[in-house]
This record gives sequence, C-alpha cells and structure tokens, in this order.
Amino acid sequence: MTSRAATGPEPAPLILASRSAGRAEVLRRAGIPFEAMPAAVDEAAVKAAMLAEAAPPRDIADALAELKAQRLAARMPDRLVLGADQVLVCDGRLYDKPQDLAEARAQLVALRGRRHEILSAAVVYEAARPVWRHIGRAQLVMRAFSDRFLDAYLAAEGPDALATVGAYRLEARGAQLFERVDGDIFTVMGMPLLPLLGFLRTRGICLE
Repeated sequence: MTSRAATGPEPAPLILASRSAGRAEVLRRAGIPFEAMPAAVDEAAVKAAMLAEAAPPRDIADALAELKAQRLAARMPDRLVLGADQVLVCDGRLYDKPQDLAEARAQLVALRGRRHEILSAAVVYEAARPVWRHIGRAQLVMRAFSDRFLDAYLAAEGPDALATVGAYRLEARGAQLFERVDGDIFTVMGMPLLPLLGFLRTRGICLE
C-alpha cells in the first residue's frame, strides 16, 4: 500500500459502485475524480438474511458496501472501486429508504422526538481484493416537530424525501428536523469522507 510517486502517471478515477446521487455529490464537491457505476446487488435480500441471523447493524452496512465494491472490482481489477452503504437504527430497528411519501411520513413520526444512529460504511477494492474499510457513526436527536411542520416539510421535499435513509437530507431542508447532531456530517450524508480522503492520498487520487 505504498504511495504513488508524485511524478508518476495520473491514476485512473475512482469507481463509485453506487447509484446514490448524494454520495456522488459528496465526492464531486470534495474534488475527487470518480466515475459512478451502480452495482447490481439485491440489498433487501442481503439485509433480510443478515437480520434473520441477528447480525449487528454495522455488519450489515459493511457487508453491503463490500458486496457492491466486489461486484464491480471483479470486472475491473485494475481500478480502485469504492462501495458504500448506510443504515439508520432507532431502538434496535433498522430503517430503509421509504418507498413513498406515506412511508416517509410514518418513518419521521416514528423518529420524532427521539435519538437515532446513522452508520455509513465504505469499502475500497484494489486488484479485486479489499484493501481499506471504515464505518462512520453519528448520533442524531430529532426534535418534537408539529404535524403541520411535517406536512409542510414533505410537501416541499417531495421525491427528495425518498432518496435517503430516514427521509431527510441534513445538508438541506432536513436540518430543520433536528435539535442535535453528534458526529461527522459526511457520515450522515452517506460517506465517511475524511477517512476516505486519507486513504485516497496513499493512492494518488488526492494530493498529499
């Protein structure tokens, strides 16, 4: 895992094995050269199997992140491939992305006035094998907002409320849902960015 020479050839862009617009935006704003290529993974089936075995939430996030990276890395062993996944846990229950606004509303009602945890896993494959992984954690306390606010929030967010676990984007209107956030903002946005940047510097994707 030695660093690439500063005078060597430009490394190929990172492959992001995800269809998440949010994760792509985090990398883009950080100035990371990458190509997004969604990996074909049956996330629901993997989660169901692991939950049936009483796997802890961190293991589920890590396994899904690795599976995404593994799928693409097998086809492109000469590239760095990043897989990522995120889970939300509240009182032992895992929440997925809502399928419609009614489900988004039900999730937000369940989380209202309570503390929950976000875990964001990232795994990098190189030469078709895992070489780096990290799981970021953040604790969030959702305020006891009114039903009037909730309805106005969902009307304003529309389909964007369905794009994330928990039905909120902390970097946008979703910030109004909270009274406290403990932890890394990038973890909440779906990517443990700062540890990832540290690894990418060892591969010449970022300058040291």
